Amino acid sequence: MTEAVFLGGGGPDYRQPQSLLLARANRHGLIAGATGSGKTVTLQVMAEQFSAAGVPVFCADIKGDLSGLCLAGHPQGKMLEAFSARASQIGLSPLTFSAAPCLFWDLFGVRGHPVRTSISEMGPQLLARLLGCNPTQEGVITIAFQYADDNNLLLLDFKDLRALLAHISTIGPQIQRAYGNVAPASIGAVQRSLLLLEREGAAHLFGEPAFELSDLMRLDAEGRGYVSVLDATTLIQSPRLYSTFLLWLMAELFEQLPEVGDTDKPRLVFFFDEAHLLFDDAPKALTDKIEQVVRLIRSKGVGLYFVTQNPKDLPESVLAQLGCRIQHALRAYTPTERKAVRAAAQSFRANPDIDTETAITELATGEALVSALDERGAPSVVQRTLIRPPCSHLGPAPAEVRQAVQAASPVGARYDAVVDRVSAYEVLTAREAGAAREADALRRAEIAEAEAARTRRKVTEEARPPRRAAPARQSPAEAAQSVFLRTATRELAKFVFRGIFGNRKR
Repeated sequence: MTEAVFLGGGGPDYRQPQSLLLARANRHGLIAGATGSGKTVTLQVMAEQFSAAGVPVFCADIKGDLSGLCLAGHPQGKMLEAFSARASQIGLSPLTFSAAPCLFWDLFGVRGHPVRTSISEMGPQLLARLLGCNPTQEGVITIAFQYADDNNLLLLDFKDLRALLAHISTIGPQIQRAYGNVAPASIGAVQRSLLLLEREGAAHLFGEPAFELSDLMRLDAEGRGYVSVLDATTLIQSPRLYSTFLLWLMAELFEQLPEVGDTDKPRLVFFFDEAHLLFDDAPKALTDKIEQVVRLIRSKGVGLYFVTQNPKDLPESVLAQLGCRIQHALRAYTPTERKAVRAAAQSFRANPDIDTETAITELATGEALVSALDERGAPSVVQRTLIRPPCSHLGPAPAEVRQAVQAASPVGARYDAVVDRVSAYEVLTAREAGAAREADALRRAEIAEAEAARTRRKVTEEARPPRRAAPARQSPAEAAQSVFLRTATRELAKFVFRGIFGNRKR
C-alpha cells in the first residue's frame, strides 16, 4: 500500500521526490494559482493517487474535466511525448495509465446520481444563507423550524417549508405568544426568496431518499477508494447554492463521523474547488463555524483541500490550519497583486536556494511551489516542483463512458427514484381541508337553521286570524266631503248643546 502521494520532482534538476505523507494528509491543504496554471491537473493527480492508496475522495467538477478520472489515460502524439519527457525528468518510469473507480453525482440528477437532503438537516442557519436572508428573516426561519419541531412536522422539501410559512402567517397571535413577533412582510420576503431559489433548481437538493455519507467512503473490490465526482458545471452558475451545499456536506461529516484521532491514512479527502465561494458574503457566525470545523475535523480522519486562485481568498485562521501547500503561478501586474504574491511567498518555509517571491511569478504551467508536512509534522522547505503527469484521462470523459459508469454504480438503485412520504405539507394540507369541511358544515347548518326559522314564522303567521283590511285611501273630493260633514256635525252639536244649557239658565 502506498504510504505517500507522489506529487512530482523538485529541486534544481527536478529529481528530488516531492510527496505528501498519507499519515499527514488529514492536516488539510491548499492548491492555489492563476487560471490556466495547472490547478485542476494537480487536483486530478492527487485524487487518483489517494484513490490508489485506498482513500475515498470527494471533489467538485467545475469545468467537467475531472470526469476523466473514470477513464485510463491514452495520450497520443505530442501529448504522449510531453508526458513521457516529464515522467523521465522527475524519475517516474515506467509511465503507466489507469482509471480510478468513480461515482458521479449531480444535484439536478442529470449527469449523475441525485444528491438530496431534507430541509431539517440543512438547518435554519445554512438555509437562511442559501436564501440570502437578513437577520430578521433568518429569525422567521428559525421560528418556523422550532414550530415544526414542537408540532412534529417533518420538513423534507420546499413544499413543506412553503406550507409551514403559509400556516404560520394565519396563526400570527398564537406564534407571537409562544415564539415572538413574526411580521407578515418578513414571511412574504422568505417566500419570495424560496420562489427565486426554486427557479434556479434548488428544489432538486431537498427531498428523499437523503444522501448517506457512508457512500462517500466506499472502496472497490481491489481496495481502491471511490472518487465521488460532483458535476458542478451547472451548479456553479448558482454560487450560493454551490457553496451552501459544500458547507452542509462538510458540517454533516463533522457531526456524524466518530473521532478516530491520528491514522495511517485519511478516511476521506475532500476537495473544495472555487473555495472563495465558501466565505463570500458569509455572516461571521457561519465563518466561525467553518473555521471550527476545519480545526476539528482532522480528528475525524477527514482531510480538506481548498482550491482557489489566490491564498488571500481564504481567512487567515483557515490558512493557518493547512499543512500542505501547492502554489502554482500567480501574476503580479498591479500593486495589489504584488502584495498578494509577497504574502503567498512568506507563507512558505524559506528555502535558501530559491527566491520564493520571484519563483511564484516565473512558474510555468504544470510547475508549482510545494511544501508538505514531514514525519515530525513540521513543514518542509519549499521546493520548485514539476507536477507528475496524471494516470487517468486528461479532460472530460465521453458521454457514453459516463453513462456506462453510472449504470454500473453500486448506489444507483438507492437514489434514482424519488420518495415522497407524509410530511408537513400533507399534514397541514389535511388540517386545512378538515377546517374547510368544518366551516362548510357550520355554514350549511346556519343556512338550514335560518331556513327553518323562516318556515316557523310562516306557519305562525298563517295560523293567526286575518286582520281587518285598512280603509282605502280617499280621493280629494271624498276627503273634502268628509271635512264638510265633520264641520257641519260639530256646528250642529254646538247649537243643540247651547240651546239646552241656555234653557236651563233661564
